[in-house]
Formats: sequence, structure tokens, C-alpha cells
Amino acid sequence: MSLKLAGRLARRELRGGLRGFRVFLACLALGVAAIAAVGSVRFAIQAGLTQEGASLLGGDAQLEFTYRFANDEERAWMQQTATDMSEVVDFRSMAVVQQGGQTQRALTQVKSVDAAYPLVGTATLKPDLSLATALDGDQELPGAVMDPSLIDRLNLRVGDRFALGSQKFVLTAALIHEPDGAADGFALGPRTLVRTADLQTSGLLAPGTLFSTKYRLALPPGVNLEQLSTEADQSFDGTGMRWTDARNGAPGIAEFVARLSAFLVLVGLSGLAVGGIGVSAAVRAYLAQKTETIATLRTLGADRVTIFQTYMLQIGVLSGIGTALGIALGGMLPLLLAPLIEARLPVPAVFSLYPRPLAEAALYGILTAFLFTLWPLARTEEVRAATLFRDALSSARAIPRARYVAATGIGLALLITSAAWFSGSTRLTLWTSGGLVGALVLLSLCALAIRKLARIAAAPARGRPALRWALSAISNPREGAASVVLSLGLGLSVLAAVGQIDGTLRNAISGNLPDVAPSYFFVDIQKDQMSGFTARLQDDPAVSRIESAPMLRGIITQINGSPARDVAGDHWVLDGDRGVTYSVLPPENARIISGEWWPEGYAGTPQISFAAEEAQEMGLALGDELTVNILGRDITAQITSLREVDFSTAGMGFIMSMNPSALAGAPHSFIATVYAEEQAEAAILRDLAGQFPNITAIRVRDAIDRVSGLLAGLAAATSYGAGVSLLTGFLVLIGAAAAGEPARRYEAAVLKTLGADRRRILLSFALRAVLLGAAAGSVALLTGILGGWAVATYIFDTSFTVIWSSALGIVLAGILVTLGAGLAFALRPLAVRPARILRASD
Repeated sequence: MSLKLAGRLARRELRGGLRGFRVFLACLALGVAAIAAVGSVRFAIQAGLTQEGASLLGGDAQLEFTYRFANDEERAWMQQTATDMSEVVDFRSMAVVQQGGQTQRALTQVKSVDAAYPLVGTATLKPDLSLATALDGDQELPGAVMDPSLIDRLNLRVGDRFALGSQKFVLTAALIHEPDGAADGFALGPRTLVRTADLQTSGLLAPGTLFSTKYRLALPPGVNLEQLSTEADQSFDGTGMRWTDARNGAPGIAEFVARLSAFLVLVGLSGLAVGGIGVSAAVRAYLAQKTETIATLRTLGADRVTIFQTYMLQIGVLSGIGTALGIALGGMLPLLLAPLIEARLPVPAVFSLYPRPLAEAALYGILTAFLFTLWPLARTEEVRAATLFRDALSSARAIPRARYVAATGIGLALLITSAAWFSGSTRLTLWTSGGLVGALVLLSLCALAIRKLARIAAAPARGRPALRWALSAISNPREGAASVVLSLGLGLSVLAAVGQIDGTLRNAISGNLPDVAPSYFFVDIQKDQMSGFTARLQDDPAVSRIESAPMLRGIITQINGSPARDVAGDHWVLDGDRGVTYSVLPPENARIISGEWWPEGYAGTPQISFAAEEAQEMGLALGDELTVNILGRDITAQITSLREVDFSTAGMGFIMSMNPSALAGAPHSFIATVYAEEQAEAAILRDLAGQFPNITAIRVRDAIDRVSGLLAGLAAATSYGAGVSLLTGFLVLIGAAAAGEPARRYEAAVLKTLGADRRRILLSFALRAVLLGAAAGSVALLTGILGGWAVATYIFDTSFTVIWSSALGIVLAGILVTLGAGLAFALRPLAVRPARILRASD
């Protein structure tokens, strides 16, 4: 009966329209729209990857081998299974150009192909040639096409000559579009495309050099990819073969998009939390106006449950409207902006209305509205008939009854569980949730402290009336200082944390580079070249250190006889092939944590030394057996030692090191790192590349710049999400300023009556806004630094440095935003006539 009556009363209340709930609806809709839009774009990309999987992959399926070509048995299976097949070889090399007596070199990611390439799609060249014609070259040299950025870097023109290893090519066109480029993942250098047959005398594909082969297959219509994948895994078990098919043609991109989207959704939840503050403030303000109505209903016999249900139903309907607006906005924006988004995406996307991300955003919106409106609604129970025409809500208990606290806890747990489920990252969700809750608690405490400090500081400011008025207003609970600090502070906190994390990562990558990182990585050094390579560097005074080691690549396929992923899960060490080396003695820069290194001259069963930190993460211990596939051959070795490996120096480090006899006879090359003064780097590269054209040099600073560019894009995307939080906080701030306008009108009227002029009153309002903005910005600065430190320390495991330029910008932004909102709603109170305001108050 009470619910039926509450429904009738709620419908009557809703007849008054949405006045007073504009900020409520805007905050909720904006947060929901941000999450819905991010989810919709994610699903659009996933649909594009699925629909265009064959085009992205370059075939219906792909078999990949590490640093070897497929053997006769493997080729026979592929030819029997596929209607057509294409072989692609991928590796890094140096493109060398001789012009005017000068030599220019640049790192390039080379893709060598056969006549069948591409099975799916078409390469776009400039000038407009067919790929086959471009790779034919001229009468003297084979042809090659290059990425335009590499052409510009080497100052080349169509018709110019360049070399890869010891083989010369003629540049015939610029590579504008590579049909299967998205499937190749991150590369350290721009693309060069040649024919594999033209590399036979280049020295770049010798046994032991670092390359991978990919065999793209065109399959008969209707083939069962799942069944074929299982058959391939069984047929080539233990060969190191990796299978990819058109169901996920670009797995690296798909995983990256999923993780970035999950992170952005969590940032969007931060925006919803900011909006929740506005929602809560709007509900409190609305219920404060309804004190008389509530007291009258209590006088007429309405009980607490009926009163609560009445306004719960009303707020529930409004929450549904706000959520629906957010879903509509978040679902339609990607459709409207589809041409712009597609132009910026490196992969195809199919934009449509996807129910799942919209449902996910709706769930977040409803739960957020529930959490932030429950406590204000619970305070309606405190209104009694005896308090008719009194402001009962202002004296109500701060913490509601136990059942509402329990319901809040259940709602919060459900929200966090949902976020962890949808994002797929429990750890990141818990960190984000803990950070938001901690920030809200800290901001609430700071709001109370600010009010008390303002009350204390008001007395000594007697000689400065404008400042004293501002401090007195801030100390008044009715002024809404808490809403300003909470809403703007939380939005700025998210932005501050993003700025600190971004700056810390950039510093970690490049800040200490000259002191700790090598100048070059040299790869594909043949064994008979090591003496000449070392001789060039040993007597160079600009070279401070040289490190070299044998270099092989292997895939961990089994742990103690079981599939590796069944034991260690999706650990990154199992994601593809990893570097393997061998040595008689422990490396100088490694420290044995436990176990013992094999004795000199050991020739028994294979032994392996594993990186200690990664072993702990994977659950490995001394005595465990690892099966590592190297060049198609399985080697089972026992872990006999764990050693500390520091990868943060960008120097040489191997997850796995074996005893020399375990890898005897395996073809391999050497890798070397060279630490040298920056001004000597060009001469070192010139001499070594000239003497050994097959060697590939990777300049560490160039690799750092490429990674930094990727981080810049991630930081920009995250900043957009944080910007939504800040915009929501600004809306809450406007709502608080609008709600406080009547109080400022009364205040201005009283001050004018007492002789204050407009300039001094305006100065008082401005000081009030500046002090609140500075307080919100300062608290945001503190929480942002704490959040950045926590993420850097516990998520990225790197050192943390405060980025003061970003930090001070946050404080300044808080002051400017609060000042702008405060002054915008101070102009009308200044223009009022005191007599009319004071007469109305009587």
C-alpha cells in the first residue's frame, strides 16, 4: 500500500517538470555518454577486425615460424590444405644510400615477399604501379618500395639506388598503403618491401640471423577455422609454429584496443563519480526545498517508508531519463563522427548501435545514481511533523541508518564487480576504485578543514572587509564549499594523476637515457665477424663499454611436461619468442639469487638459468623443467639457477641462458651493445656498417623516440577521458554557483545596505572563488601526485618524479575555473536593489 501511495505522490511531484534537475541530468548523461561512446568505438573496431580479418592478415590463415623457413613437411601440409599460399619474410636491416660521396643509413623493417603476395587486398603505390611491376625494378637492379617517411629521411627519389646488406636495389615507388600492415604490429623502423628471391646474396637471411617467416593461406570456402587450427597445432606440435586466422587477423591491435578501451572506461567511471557529486548536490538542494511538503505529509499520517519511496521513485525516474539521454548521446556520437574516427584509425571499423556497451554504460549510470542519491534520500526520514516549516535536513544526521549504509556498500561492491568483469582487469579496477574512494574521502576531509580554517582566519582579517566576507562565506555550510572542493577537486585529481603518470613514464624512458642506456644495439653479427667488430671498438676512447652475447630466439612450449600456458597463464614471457643465450660463466651484470651456475666444461643434460622476477611471477622454481623450441627443435632443460636481470637500463638482458653444450650446433648470430659518447656514434655506425653490411644497428635513442610517440598518443586519449571528468566537475560547479545565487543576492543586498560598494562586493565574491579554486586545485595536486606515485610504483614498477609544470597547471586551472563560474553568477546579485530583496525576505 505504501508503494502504491508513494507512486501517486511521486507522479504529482514530477508534474513540476525538471527545474532544479538540469545539472543532475547533465552530469549523469555526460558520464554515461562517455562510457557508452568508448565502448561503442571499441565494438566498432572489433567488428571491423572480424569482418576484415582476412584482409588485415593477408589471407584466411597464417603459420608463423621464428628465424627459419618452413621445412618440406610443413610446406606440403600447407599446399595440401590451401588453394593458394604466399611466403612473407619479416626482419630489420639498414638501408644504405651513397650520394655525392656521403653515406646515409636508416633502420628499416623489411618485408620480403614472393610472386603470390598479396593474397588479399592490394598495395597502393605512388606513382600508380602494380606491386609486381615495381618489384621487377629496372634492367640492372631489382626493385623496392619504401614508406614515404623513410624516403624523406634518406633524401631519395624514385630511380635512386640503395642497399640492403650487400644487395643493391632501385627505388621504384613509395608505399602508400600496405594491405596487411596492421597484422605486423609495432615496428622500430619504417617499411621497405622487396622480393625474397632478390635477397639471396644479401647476407641478411643467413642461418642464425633474426627474421621470421609467415605463410599466408587462402582456404576453400566454408572451411572450419577452429578445426583447422587444432589440426595444425597437432601436426606441428613442438615445432614452434604459431597460428593466426581471419577470426582475429590483427591480434596485437585487438588486444591493445581492448586494454586501452577498458582503461578509458575506468577513467569514464571517474567522470561518473564526479557527476555523482553533482547528482547528490542536486538531490540535497531539491529535498531542502521540499521540507515543508515532507513535513505536511508527515502531519497527514505518511510514515517514513512512504516518504522515502515517494522521492526514491521520483529520483529513480529522473535517473532513468539521465541514463537514457547518456546512452542516446554515447550511441549516436560515434555514428555521427564515424568518418572522422575512421580517418584517424589504422584499422577498419564498422560503426553501428551495439547493445552491449550501451547496456554496460546504463548499468554504470544506474548504480552511480543509486550510490550518490541514497544518503540524501535517507535524510528525508529525519523530517517530522513537529519540524514543519523548519530546515530539518540541515540538522539531520550526517550518516544515515544502518540499512542505508549496508545498501550503499552492496551497491558499491556491485559497481566494482561489474567494472572488473567488463574491463577484464581486476587489478586495474581495484586500483581505480580505491583511488576514487580515497580521493573522495580526502577531499571531504579537506572541505571540512577548509571551512574550519576559513572560520579561524576570518577574525584576523577585520581590516580587510572583502577578504573577511569571503572567509565568512566559505565557513558557512550553506555556501556549498564542500560541493566545489569535491566536484572540481575530483575532476582535477584525475587530470593531475594522468599528467603525473604521463610525465613519469616519459622520464623513465628518456630522462636518464644518456647515463644508463647503450648507444646502439647491433644484431645479426656472424661469429667470424666478432673479432673485427670488437677490434674497431676496443681502441676507441669514445667507447666506454662493449657487451656481446650469442643470440637465439626460443618459445617456451612446456613447463614440467604440461603446456606452458596451463601452468603460467598469459604471462608476457610466453607471448611469442624470447631471447636465449649461452655462456660458460655468469654474465658480469647478473647476480645469482638462488641455485648454482653450471661448471666450466659442463656437457651433461641441458641446464637453464632463468630471470628470478619472471620465474616468481610464472610460479617457476629450481628443478622445474622447461621445454624451449629453438629453430623448430625442442630442448628440455632443468632450471638450476635464478638470477637478477635488470631490464630498466635498456642494456643487454636475457630471460633464459643455457649451458653452451645444450645449444651446440644450433646456427645463430651474436648481439652486441655499445656504450659510447654521442658525438662518436655516427663514426662508429659508418665504420661498422661499411665493414659488415649485413649487420643491423638499432640506435637506442631512435627506438626511445618511437616508443615515446606511442605514449604521447596514449596520454592524449587518456587526457580526453580525464577532460570529461573535468567538464563534469565544471557542470557541478556551475550548478553549485547557480544554487547559491539567491544567497548571494541577499548577501549583496545586506552589504549594500551597510554601505558597501559594488567593487568591494565583487572583490569579495572573486576572493571567495579564488580561495575555493586554489583549495580544490591544491587538494587535487596532492591526490594526483599520490595517484601517480601509486601507479608508477605498483603498476609500472618504475621510479616516480613529480612533474611540477603539470602540477602547478592543475592548481591554476582550479583557480580560473572556479573564478569564472563564481563571477558568472555574481553579476545579477550585484545589480539587485536591496529594498526589494530585504522586503521579500521579511
